[in-house]
Amino acid sequence: MALTSQDIARVAHLARLALSPGETEHALGQLNGFFHLVDQMAAVNTDGVEPLAHPAAVLGHVALRLREDVASEPNQREASQVSAPAVERGLFLVPKVIE
Repeated sequence: MALTSQDIARVAHLARLALSPGETEHALGQLNGFFHLVDQMAAVNTDGVEPLAHPAAVLGHVALRLREDVASEPNQREASQVSAPAVERGLFLVPKVIE
């Protein structure tokens, strides 16, 4: 799929952008380069390739260095809510803004 200068002008008009001819040509080159890359990826034969549940699954032998999920700061909810005008069961109460 290749775009033309008219396509760029139409999109710029819809987006309410004022592009100079140089900017139009630059955008045309970038977008056509992107579509060329997409065409190349679409041409790759992926028959028999299982989708990955997570990108790191392909690493297999590499252990990810993830930190432990532990609280590192003390719970200071009460101290944070002292200046709040209204609190109920640890939650800030605010006026209803949707009718």
